[in-house]
Amino acid sequence: MNTHPIQPAQIDDRVPLRAPLLFAAVALLGFGLLYSLTATLLGSLAFPWQATGSLVERDGRAVGSELIAQPFAADRYFQPRPSAANYDPMAAAGSNLARSNPDLRKRIAETTAAVAEREGIAPSQVPAELATQSGGGLDPHLSPRAVRIQAARVARVRGLDSAHVERLIAAHTEAPQFGLLGEPRVNVLKLNLALDAAR
Repeated sequence: MNTHPIQPAQIDDRVPLRAPLLFAAVALLGFGLLYSLTATLLGSLAFPWQATGSLVERDGRAVGSELIAQPFAADRYFQPRPSAANYDPMAAAGSNLARSNPDLRKRIAETTAAVAEREGIAPSQVPAELATQSGGGLDPHLSPRAVRIQAARVARVRGLDSAHVERLIAAHTEAPQFGLLGEPRVNVLKLNLALDAAR
């Protein structure tokens, strides 16, 4: 009779590192480098203007981007909607304040009053988009109504006929995408540049 106790099987608890290290290297090079380079190259070839920021140039210099709102300080220009990011593309964001937040309500009331005074209209006539910020804080478009609210001021300051300004607004009103996505809109930068060119 065997009196020696049975020894438990020896378990090798060493973790083989070759496979996970190889996978990490392939993932890093494949997804981190090759995919990024390929996507950048294809984007530059297929959409060269958009890939460089959709920059709008005048007289050989960039004056803005068609996709990013920018402020216009002078009264002779149409104003975009407010920006929580201070029109900084590196800080694109909304205010993240809830509709019930007293600070948000106060800011909207103050902005509405300022727009009404600037345009010479009643606060109730101010479109919401001229007093509120977009989700990214950089929306370059306004509705035709929000632009037309500003038309009288722009025409007066520039000494232009109101009908001429209205024609420019109509010419720069973009239809919904593919005829059904979104609403008619006006790119504020392009409209302001058209105003400068018409002068």
